[in-house]
Amino acid sequence: MIQSKAELIELYRKRAPSYDFTANLYYLIGYREYAYRRRAVQALQLQPGDTVVDIACGTGLNFPLLEAAVGPAGRIVGVDLNDAMLAQAAKRVLREEWKNVELVHSDAAVFDFPTDIDCALSTFAITLVPEFDAIIQKGVAALKPGGRFAILDFKRPAWPPLWLVKLFVLATAPFGVSLELEDRHAWESLARRCEIFRLEELYLGFSYLAVGQTVVPETTGVG
Repeated sequence: MIQSKAELIELYRKRAPSYDFTANLYYLIGYREYAYRRRAVQALQLQPGDTVVDIACGTGLNFPLLEAAVGPAGRIVGVDLNDAMLAQAAKRVLREEWKNVELVHSDAAVFDFPTDIDCALSTFAITLVPEFDAIIQKGVAALKPGGRFAILDFKRPAWPPLWLVKLFVLATAPFGVSLELEDRHAWESLARRCEIFRLEELYLGFSYLAVGQTVVPETTGVG
C-alpha cells in the first residue's frame, strides 16, 4: 500500500535519529547505497562554484559529496518536507561548519526552484512523491543550458519472480517503499524533458541512476 504524505512524514520523523545508521545497514545485503550516491553525484559533473538542489535531502547524506564537488564558493540547497530529517541535516551542516548550505522546509511539489541552477539531484526519494512528474518538470526548467538532473531510486526489474521482488520490497519497507510504487517511472519523466538522457540499472535492476541534461544553444559566428 502506498503511504500518504502524512504517513511518510510520521515514518521519517521516527527514523530521523537513526536514518544514517539504518541506511548503511543495506551493505549487509550487498546494497552499496553510499557508493551509488557517489556515482549519482559524479554523474552531475559539478564544478567548483556550482549551485545544486538536493530534492528531499533528508539528513544530508549527499552533502559531503556535493560539498567536495562545488567547494566553498558553490551553493547547496537542501529541500525536504520532514522537519525531523531537516533537523538532522542542520546538525550535520553545523558540525561540518559549511557556510554554503541552505536548508528549505518545503514539500518538493510546491518548492520554487532557484533560477539558473547548475544541477538537481534526488536520491531514493522522488518516487515516493505523487507529484514526481511536476517536480521533475520544474527542476529541468530551472536548469542552466547544459545543466544536469540526476535521479537515483528504486524500481521493479523485469527478470525476477514476484517472490523475489516482494522480498526486496520487504527489506526496503521501513523507508516507505511498496510494490504499488512500481508504476511511478520517474526516469521516463526525466527522459521526456531532457535532450540528453542516459539510464543505468544498478543492483540487478532493483535500482537505477537516470541522468538528464539540457543542451547548450549553438552560437553562430559572424564571419
